[in-house]
Amino acid sequence: MSRDDTSLAKNVLGVPGIVFLVLAAVAPLTGMIVIAAIGIAVGNGGGMVAAFLLATVVLLLFAVGYAQMSRVLTSAGGFYAFVVKGLGRTPGLVAGFVAMLGYNCFVAGAIGTSGFFTSTAIDDVFGVKLDWLLWSALSVALVLLLSRRGIAVSAKVLGVSLILEVAILLIMDFSVLFRHGFSFAAFSPSVVFQGAGGLALLFAANAFIGFEATALFGEEAKDPKRTIPRATYIAIGFIGVFAAFTTWAVVSAIGAEQAQDVAAAHLSSGDLVLSVAQEYLGGPLTKVMLLLLVVSLFAALLALHNSATRYLYALGRVGVLPRLLGKTSPGNGAPRYASIVQLAFGSLVALAFRLAGLDPVADLTASMTGFGTLGILTLQLFAAVAILVYFRRTRDRRVVKTLIAPGLGAVGLGLIVTLAILNFPTLAGSSNGVVPHLPWLLLVVALAGLALAGWLRRFRPSVYAALETDLEREPSNVVGQ
Repeated sequence: MSRDDTSLAKNVLGVPGIVFLVLAAVAPLTGMIVIAAIGIAVGNGGGMVAAFLLATVVLLLFAVGYAQMSRVLTSAGGFYAFVVKGLGRTPGLVAGFVAMLGYNCFVAGAIGTSGFFTSTAIDDVFGVKLDWLLWSALSVALVLLLSRRGIAVSAKVLGVSLILEVAILLIMDFSVLFRHGFSFAAFSPSVVFQGAGGLALLFAANAFIGFEATALFGEEAKDPKRTIPRATYIAIGFIGVFAAFTTWAVVSAIGAEQAQDVAAAHLSSGDLVLSVAQEYLGGPLTKVMLLLLVVSLFAALLALHNSATRYLYALGRVGVLPRLLGKTSPGNGAPRYASIVQLAFGSLVALAFRLAGLDPVADLTASMTGFGTLGILTLQLFAAVAILVYFRRTRDRRVVKTLIAPGLGAVGLGLIVTLAILNFPTLAGSSNGVVPHLPWLLLVVALAGLALAGWLRRFRPSVYAALETDLEREPSNVVGQ
């Protein structure tokens, strides 16, 4: 069968494929080595285990309403489409701008992170030292190649990388369990409530960034009204349990009571988890972990690129952005022009930082990934509010599923976003230059969305109307090959 050149592929992703896409964006190995270690150091030490469990509960509560909404609406616009459905076209366009900028900044930061850590790992393991920008360029080229092969190919590649990075962490976890045992002191009130519990929750939530992308692949999913909710629950549950289990292993290995002091001593070098691996896995497997960190970062870059591309595609398809971005490849339905533009943006940002002589981690990653994280957390909050409003407007009688559970989830997300704004330099990992002021960019993006919505409503009413009518495009209308 034929397919028009604005349609994504049909029936190519099942639950495993979507879960792989989402978990690869989450990057479990990177999350443990970077995010969990920072959370232990600046948050509540050994209580970080409980923080991961609390973040899991908050997001599962949100997922209850999310699951109901995904049965009502399937769109490549993801959470932007949810906001249009629940709050209207103007707030939806604001959410679309936040999503677009947040994901694109995140990818720009990921390009720098991937290049820097690849350069470091290859130098440490093989003694070959090349500029980080060269490794970033290679990563971008591989991402472009894979993304143009279609989403099914990306899902398979990400599935392999995910299994490898999870496996090496589980080997370390069980080595700690069998040789040392896990410490239940991590759950004692004196440990859980020490330090900065709010920061611990913030970093725990940061480790889940990427799960919200399940909605973006609805038009490419098999039976999306079942696949998307299942993939979401599995992704959140897996991330939460796995992160808590691995963090428990780490704090048990270094001592739950002194975990914060030990982690703080390793903060500048960023090698807390690697030091535990060195002790419990030995040198050769620790080098394998370091190489798998490179794989994890590349997988995250590929997965985040696929997510960012679909926001550009969705906004291009309705005419808010140039319609060329809404075109797809005739063979596999991949958003071809959106993919090129997205990678070009990220690459130019990385190149600008390199030419300015700025640090790829302290400057590029901190600013771009920091703002990207804040943008995506804000998008999640927009979606949570939109879900509540939609089901109240439609007078849905399932009070637990459409009011109480998602309402509690929205309150939790509101707290997390507030913590992210108030503690942005800590979240970003840097207070250099303009980094502390980046949260103001959210206000600029919101005002830009409001201004464009007003302009479209007055001068291009057909495009403004399409923000809502495009949501009626169901997967059954997306024709296969």
